[in-house]
Amino acid sequence: MEAVVPKLPSFNFLNPNSTAVRRLGFRRFSCSSSSLSPSVLVSADTKSVSLGHITRPDFPILHQEVNGKKLVYLDNAATSQKPVAVIKALQNYYEAYNSNVHRGIHYLSAKATDEYELARKKVAAFINASDSGEIVFTRNATEGINLVAYSWGLSNLKPGDEIILTIAEHHSAIVPWQLVSQKTGAILKFLNLNDDEIPDLDKLKEMLSRKTKLVVTHHVSNTLASVLPIEEIVHWAHDVGAKVLVDACQSVPHMVVDVQGLDADFLVASSHKMCGPTGIGFLYGKSDLLSAMPPFLGGGEMISDVFLDHSTYAEPPSRFEAGTPAIGEAIGLGAAIDYLSAIGMQRIHEYEIELATYLYENLLSVPNVRIYGPKPSENVHRAALCSFNIENIHPTDVATILDQQHGVAIRSGHHCTQPLHRYLGVNASARASLYFYNTKGDVDDFIQALNETVNFFDMFR
Repeated sequence: MEAVVPKLPSFNFLNPNSTAVRRLGFRRFSCSSSSLSPSVLVSADTKSVSLGHITRPDFPILHQEVNGKKLVYLDNAATSQKPVAVIKALQNYYEAYNSNVHRGIHYLSAKATDEYELARKKVAAFINASDSGEIVFTRNATEGINLVAYSWGLSNLKPGDEIILTIAEHHSAIVPWQLVSQKTGAILKFLNLNDDEIPDLDKLKEMLSRKTKLVVTHHVSNTLASVLPIEEIVHWAHDVGAKVLVDACQSVPHMVVDVQGLDADFLVASSHKMCGPTGIGFLYGKSDLLSAMPPFLGGGEMISDVFLDHSTYAEPPSRFEAGTPAIGEAIGLGAAIDYLSAIGMQRIHEYEIELATYLYENLLSVPNVRIYGPKPSENVHRAALCSFNIENIHPTDVATILDQQHGVAIRSGHHCTQPLHRYLGVNASARASLYFYNTKGDVDDFIQALNETVNFFDMFR
């Protein structure tokens, strides 16, 4: 079947003050640009209203129609939406104290520097780093991984050293190490899945040896929805002298992540997946490792002194932040952390476990569906996403009809996990992914739209 040709969507914003919103029991309050909590809209009875209903009004983008239908946004594993508090924090920076950081003594520069460094402290506290100096701001998680690959990897890997990765890693956690292995002679080894479609941890223990210098692993799979026991993996790796790099892009926004408890050597995450702006992420690295690593990029800010024939370098994290950073984006990330912290990450996690099970169980009711990853149980909690295929219907066709006919936004493609998709025997899949501002009603709308989409294609068979 040929793929459906998409058309440009039309948009019609809903009024958040409409009767449809008011009947949910929300009371509206005014707030300043420095508001930190999701209390712009307070539920009259929080015990009877879900977290999704309580927080949803804080996200203006969700109150619109797409192609004549109410928007149902289920593409949160790709990027999250932004609450008013984050949008206002960005606006306030550009309106009130836009200036370069670390380089001026005037008021605007001092204010911008204070807020930028405060954001770093917020990140450190959010993941329980021992010191804010262990947080390096990057463009995104991808740059964080590349930083480790080129700075730590090129300095520490030699021919015959082994790097273990899972077959379910995002491309950004695979490609940098392919490049580094070509330069150093290190060997990449990949961990396959077990029968439950989870990376085979028993096999991992067998693969680890004194040759292993690094384990690269996701915390939560963006395709399988599996959650790995990072603390155990780190313990096994450290027993053979290996370091561990954790891709936490799908965990930091959704659960409590404690880097000291995990004992991870490196960890990366992206702002845009946790209600913050695009264009910024962070790398956590243990202070002794960062201090021993050479610069990743050269330029202003990362130096101590520059001479004509050589330069000396600043201490981390400045050593790895060459040039003017993403100042407004860092401040926006800090505002996002304030917002998430006001809700409580454990509360978010518990609500999403409920949503995840609801999504999985209802998706199973769709005819000829194949859901990838483990089945949820008392001992197995899936992340709140499902990658799936419908027999004999291309996932891009599914996603196109869901968008054009029903206003439901999901993702289709390989989700930057092509090796995993090949292992599963498919080229692509569709993916619905939830966040705390989603509701069971969103899932119901998605399942109804998906059933109607399947029926639509059945007419052509």
